[in-house]
Amino acid sequence: MFNKRIKIKELLAQEAQEQEVTVMGWVRTFRNNQFIALNDGSTNTNLQIVAELGKFDEALLKRITTSASLKVTGVAVPSLGKGQKMEIKANTIEVLGDSDPEKYPLQPKKHSLEFLREKAHLRFRTNTFASVFRVRHALAFAVHKFFNEKGFVYMHTPIITASDAEGAGEMFRVTTLPFENTPKNEDGAVNFKEDFFGKSTNLTVSGQLEGELGATAFGEIYTFGPTFRAENSNTARHLAEFWMIEPEMAFCDLEDNANLAEAFIKYIIRYVMEHNREDLDFLANRLADEEKQLPQDKRSEMGLIEKLEFVLNNDFQRLTYTEAIDILANSNYHKKKKFQYPITGWGMDLQSEHERYLVEKHFKKPVILTNYPASIKAFYMRVNDDGKTVAAMDILAPGIGEIVGGSQREERLDVLLEKMKAMEIPEEELWWYLDTRRFGTVPHAGFGLGFERMIQFVTGMSNIRDVIAFPRTPKSAEF
Repeated sequence: MFNKRIKIKELLAQEAQEQEVTVMGWVRTFRNNQFIALNDGSTNTNLQIVAELGKFDEALLKRITTSASLKVTGVAVPSLGKGQKMEIKANTIEVLGDSDPEKYPLQPKKHSLEFLREKAHLRFRTNTFASVFRVRHALAFAVHKFFNEKGFVYMHTPIITASDAEGAGEMFRVTTLPFENTPKNEDGAVNFKEDFFGKSTNLTVSGQLEGELGATAFGEIYTFGPTFRAENSNTARHLAEFWMIEPEMAFCDLEDNANLAEAFIKYIIRYVMEHNREDLDFLANRLADEEKQLPQDKRSEMGLIEKLEFVLNNDFQRLTYTEAIDILANSNYHKKKKFQYPITGWGMDLQSEHERYLVEKHFKKPVILTNYPASIKAFYMRVNDDGKTVAAMDILAPGIGEIVGGSQREERLDVLLEKMKAMEIPEEELWWYLDTRRFGTVPHAGFGLGFERMIQFVTGMSNIRDVIAFPRTPKSAEF
């Protein structure tokens, strides 16, 4: 019965040939007891259903309310109304699910994004979120397509792990130990031998270390899965649960890494531009309307489509961290004290405002920064010949700052052991990782791309909570 339906997007792509069709969807509006705007989620464009006056029972018509679900069979005919080329003259209408108009929270009007976050279980039914999540789907598909075409192996790395890849320590603990009467050792420390895994475990912050194991067997792998940070941050850029794409490539250096990352970003943007143009145009118009409310100096210099085309058509600017510090230190923004965090010189960790200045004010295009001070980067990054910097790279994008972080990995066992000792990372915890340097080590590199930040960039959504279905943030784990 249900397989006979045709999706609205598919139907609207055809010419109205006065054939009988069956459509199903949710009511957006019902006007004059005659005109139903039906939407099934395949497109933002509603299909007009004409319920001929006097043809349908009054009791049925009263049940056709906003968000009620319908099955309609009728004849697709050319539309006489403006704004649509086709409509359905209904022969039968069946209400599959009622919706009480007094209680349904999303009325046919504009709602704030903050309000819709509280109704995240229903917000997919709005045009904005329908477009965002169709774009999210297309980007995810393009990720797999890109790596598959290049011969990468897709690896599923563990969500529960005993290692902290970043060394940041901001992790969610995984335990079955009771909160009351937690087993303790003689020194008062928790006795993890009685825990489920027999050791301290946490939700992963990255699949990279396990990904490196795969790369040293298959040559090239990628991971694409959820990662977690227990960072008490309530900004528009941070989530406690988010998705990461992390390729790892054997026989690659920092330049190969940067080339792949740039090609990857352009590929997935191009895919969405080709396959989701209707959604992108809708989101571009939405962003333009939103920016009209901002003062002139806060508005983007480019529209959303223009920005995406600019990224596709231009090489990313490449420069070293040292060159970036010089640019920032000599900038009017620094001299006029416009930065919240002043430029204190070489060795400082760049903040989002510094990254955005380089991208949006100075170069006006995406930037690949390389060769950071070793002191501000992770233990696994390869030490350069100068002894002070590591072969790291970040890709910075307009509007959001860092979108990719990566490096050439330290493949020399003696250097890696020395760095781990200096950073107090116990060898015995990462014996398996060190084995890749003991048995056939190779130059290798990789990067991580935050999927939600990529979606933000492509959709123009300013808050990261609006590009993931059910955001997990401090004090919020609803739905």
